[in-house]
Amino acid sequence: MSEQFSLQEVIDSFRLSLSDSKELSLDHYVEGWRGLVKLLNSLGSVFGFISKDVVNKLSILVSLRGGPEGAHYLSLQSMVQYELQSGLVEGGDNPASGTRGVSGCRTLLRLHRALRWLQLFLGGVSRDEGTPPTLCSLAYSQSLSQHHPWVIRSAAGLAFRMLPPRDPFLRMLNAGEPPQAVEVLGGAVPVLGEVYTITEELYSKHDLLHLP
Repeated sequence: MSEQFSLQEVIDSFRLSLSDSKELSLDHYVEGWRGLVKLLNSLGSVFGFISKDVVNKLSILVSLRGGPEGAHYLSLQSMVQYELQSGLVEGGDNPASGTRGVSGCRTLLRLHRALRWLQLFLGGVSRDEGTPPTLCSLAYSQSLSQHHPWVIRSAAGLAFRMLPPRDPFLRMLNAGEPPQAVEVLGGAVPVLGEVYTITEELYSKHDLLHLP
């Protein structure tokens, strides 16, 4: 991945994360999120409160994937199966990391919620349903806000008001001029939606959506 944010690279990574059988590769999932971190960072330091948390969660998944039990973290599905069978979801000793209280399922849940926020926000921008500040705030209220304390919600409200108008925001996506960026964004949102839906259904099936 390039150092500069590229919407197309994010799409490619998340698309590659999905196998024909809808297994979700954690390696490509992490790579897609690394691209989204670049977007968050490009929006200004006020988005650092979300960006830093995402980076921390990604480092945990990378550590688990590269650890002695890394084969169990090849996909979202294999991770969930392994951690449920091993009693790791509730924070037991994790041989994959050598630490106590590290759960890939709980870690990815935080990213899953943030992905919903970005999916809703970018979808609204692509359909020109309002200004970026308004759409970002609305998407946040429908996803992440319920999981954040008041101080974070207040910081988020300030950050969203600092977002640029639609055309300058679209140019920040590095996908060409606004009309081209809208077209690329229109292809990105369904991919993010599919990744989100697969995760949501798997977590719901195993009653993992409300993990602390």
